[in-house]
Amino acid sequence: MTIRVLLVDDQPLLRTGFRLILEAEPDITVVGQAGDGKDAQEQTRALLPDVVLMDIRMPGVDGIEATRRIVREAAPSAHVPKVLVLTTFDLDEYIVEALRSGASGFLLKDVPPDELVQAIRVVAGGDAIVAPSVTRRLLDRFAKRLPSSYEEATPARLDRLTERELEVLRLIAKGMSNAEIAAKLVVSETTVKTHVGNVLTKLGLRDRVQAVVLAYETGLITPGALS
Repeated sequence: MTIRVLLVDDQPLLRTGFRLILEAEPDITVVGQAGDGKDAQEQTRALLPDVVLMDIRMPGVDGIEATRRIVREAAPSAHVPKVLVLTTFDLDEYIVEALRSGASGFLLKDVPPDELVQAIRVVAGGDAIVAPSVTRRLLDRFAKRLPSSYEEATPARLDRLTERELEVLRLIAKGMSNAEIAAKLVVSETTVKTHVGNVLTKLGLRDRVQAVVLAYETGLITPGALS
């Protein structure tokens, strides 16, 4: 299967660099490029990419609003593109809002080429990118200041989980992969996948990224609690 990627960034040089990296891979093809969020929305509609690599700060419609529009427009259809957001540390405060808008994860713009390629494969496969070092730093820094959309409904939702599922949710929120969770809990990776699926279903979450945000917002994981 070939992964179809749309590159969205207002800097042509960055788009060119990303394109060179991605098109060197046998299973990835760049189907288009856009320089702002409005163009990204239109090209997504026309080209049906599997993954949209989305910058945040762009003229006109920014990456957060473009992500929101793309996900909302695609939601009723069979083909739902995954949005992978690009950022720099000076834009930290926008990240959780981007994830709430429907992004499947985020990367730093200086990400090594192999990590960029792997991230695209992961989100194209239906999973989400939760980079431990970046995610924990961002959520530790901003969780107390971010408005919560779960403020009243959250406690009842967490009560739906078993003790093991709560434990799995805590480990997801710390940025652990399924393999790392399996090793820590001394269970199979298949068992962990089952628990993760149950957590997402019971809490009505789209993916692991939303699970991380929810864990912080509910106080299941608190800023600074990374051990």
